[in-house]
Amino acid sequence: MISTAFSRPARPVAIARWLLIVAFLVFCMVVVGGITRLTESGLSITQWKPITGAIPPLTHDQWMEAFRLYQQIPEYQQLRRGMTLSDFQFIFFWEWMHRLLGRLIGVVFALPLVWFAWKRAIPAGYGPRLVALLALGGLQGAIGWWMVKSGLSVRTDVSHYRLAVHLLTALFIMGGLIWTALDLLALARSPAARPAVLRPFAIGALLALFVQLMLGAFTAGLDAGYVSSTWPLMNDHLVPEGINWMGSLWATVSSDPYLVHFLHRWWAWVAAVALFLLARRAKRAGRRSASIAIQAALGTQIVLGIATVISGIALPLAVLHQAVGALVVAAAAWGAHAIGVKSR
Repeated sequence: MISTAFSRPARPVAIARWLLIVAFLVFCMVVVGGITRLTESGLSITQWKPITGAIPPLTHDQWMEAFRLYQQIPEYQQLRRGMTLSDFQFIFFWEWMHRLLGRLIGVVFALPLVWFAWKRAIPAGYGPRLVALLALGGLQGAIGWWMVKSGLSVRTDVSHYRLAVHLLTALFIMGGLIWTALDLLALARSPAARPAVLRPFAIGALLALFVQLMLGAFTAGLDAGYVSSTWPLMNDHLVPEGINWMGSLWATVSSDPYLVHFLHRWWAWVAAVALFLLARRAKRAGRRSASIAIQAALGTQIVLGIATVISGIALPLAVLHQAVGALVVAAAAWGAHAIGVKSR
């Protein structure tokens, strides 16, 4: 009798709503992560304390100890020597907030998952997927520290490769949460519904978006957005001057600020076409809302990208650019799911 009660359609809806809340928190973390990067706050906390690190310094002596640890790394010694405690507290706040959100997401995901499992409310076949998403979230925390650690000894910033892995993993988790929630909502509407499949066209569109997101992460990590504040030309040239060919194609494509910026602004149109076509297919599949979401997010992101460049990477515009980029991912996941729903 208990088993029958917890297999009613209301359970998939409850789980789907919970997953969408977690996805929203991941979105918030991506936004705060963007602020952390743009304010160059990411190296302000030089230790990884998953539990006790949730409590910030509370006394003057504790603040001075945290500041002393920061003064030992190259970023302070080479770029910020002489900064005040107040300035340090500002950058510390954003990194602490970013890590606090990560802890909050872990709790908000793990505890309800245990509760749903204990109540046997998870539909058949979804348990392993939810556990995998939780494990990926835990891995993301380790990736974040792996990224920070790259900037604590020799470099004055974090590795842009590790930054890209950190951002892309967060966006993948968000997309996975949304996809799973949509599967569960479909199950709530019809007990015979099967999980959506990833169609070849959707894979192609998402790969084009993946490349653009990776280039965006490289652009952020290399501060490549600052090499040109003109659009559509870069400093009066279509292909910018100043590209330093580094001996291998990958090294140049992934590490030269001029070329990375160039590729990021022009690959955007490839990704835009792919996502526009995905939106059309979603509309034909009967998911007009998904189609509108993709096109609205895409159009806004293009305008914000251009405005961010022209503004010389103004902080509010740059943060909005990263936030809407995450919304593009969410909308693309929705559209890919829409064309992957199996007909009855």
